[in-house]
Amino acid sequence: MARRDFSASRIPGFATVAVLVFAALYLPIMMLVIYSFNSGDSIAIWEGFSFKWYPVAWNNEQVREVTFRSLTIATVASVIATTVATMAALGTTRRRGTKGQTFIYVMINQPLMVPEIVTAVALLIFFASIKVATGYQGLGYLITAHAAFCIPFAYLPIRARLEGMDRTLEIAAADLYATPWQAFRHVTLPLLMPGIAAGLMLAFVTSLDDVVITLFVKSAGQDTLPTYMLAQIRRSVSAEVNAISTLLLLLTVILLTAFFLLTRKRD
Repeated sequence: MARRDFSASRIPGFATVAVLVFAALYLPIMMLVIYSFNSGDSIAIWEGFSFKWYPVAWNNEQVREVTFRSLTIATVASVIATTVATMAALGTTRRRGTKGQTFIYVMINQPLMVPEIVTAVALLIFFASIKVATGYQGLGYLITAHAAFCIPFAYLPIRARLEGMDRTLEIAAADLYATPWQAFRHVTLPLLMPGIAAGLMLAFVTSLDDVVITLFVKSAGQDTLPTYMLAQIRRSVSAEVNAISTLLLLLTVILLTAFFLLTRKRD
């Protein structure tokens, strides 16, 4: 008998389970997008097709304010996180193995393993003591908290890129009397840029949609777009929230598509 390679798709019921999983994941999102074009106020009753909720959301001054604040925090936090993650990735991949390197790797990725609520409470206690001592109540706390939480998200693609890079060119640069900085600037950094860009986008998306840490760290009047939407839903769910969610979904899809294109292996 001819040998048949194993394929999970041949398992009885595999296709049914796959369809159910995808339906559970994407049907709610599809319904959200569809009802963002509902002409009526209800989110459950279709009353006709209309774009009216998008201008309503755009003309809402509070929505513009929290959106600008969210983009500002996400941009600054992702830049900080990516810079730190790049240095950490270089430190853990471009040096000889030392004792404790596994511990260092675990500590860098610790926010991914610890429940987010634990990190949020820890940051609340830490920043509360600083607020009492300094009296400062600005966005610096949110930016710092988001940057710290986003470091492992930026670190993973950057480290993966470094581990997949051939060190021959770096060694050749050193043989040609390039200083470590020259070798990094002209050889390592250009080759590493796709990983850095991917880490930056992943950190940006993670910061942009964070709710738990933001709720614990923010001061009064520092709502971001996700926390604003959460507050609106607690009062009443309107199609305006659907429109905002759809635009946020579109931005996330664009960034994740770019992330995939940057990190996929080329033949």
